[in-house]
Amino acid sequence: MSTTIARSHEVIDSPIGPLTVVASDAGVCGLYMQEHRWPVSEQQAGRRVAGAAGVAADQLAAYFAGELTDFDVPLDLHGTDFQLRVWNALRQIPYGHTRSYLQQSQVIGDVRAIRAVGTANGRNPVSIIVPCHRVVGSDGSLTGYGGGVERKRFLLDLESRVAGETLF
Repeated sequence: MSTTIARSHEVIDSPIGPLTVVASDAGVCGLYMQEHRWPVSEQQAGRRVAGAAGVAADQLAAYFAGELTDFDVPLDLHGTDFQLRVWNALRQIPYGHTRSYLQQSQVIGDVRAIRAVGTANGRNPVSIIVPCHRVVGSDGSLTGYGGGVERKRFLLDLESRVAGETLF
């Protein structure tokens, strides 16, 4: 017997357009951008509830204002064991830094898994908070991003300005 977890969502404004924050009682389980490559379905998002984003909305606002460099909202991530390992590795990339897909493969302990890491990275359900935008090509190029390369550039530029570092 499977258990259905009640979810709700809220759409909040941001400098990169509306963000849909999906939450369960356990934490944030989704953060999707407008025109996201892997959009959230109504069933996955649950009903729309004002305030559903809770502390995530506050932390996102502080992040975009350059006042927050480390999210600490509770997360409720669901995926394969491999995806969860990749998403955990993403959370280890420091603010204002980038890693290549090869480096991410090394972090999870399998240098042959570069493509699989890329696929899992692209399926990250909690964009920005789980910073998949910090992964770039081995040559520093801005490779694909679920929210679009323009948004990836915006996020990296924001972090670069705040951290005082050049990311690419």
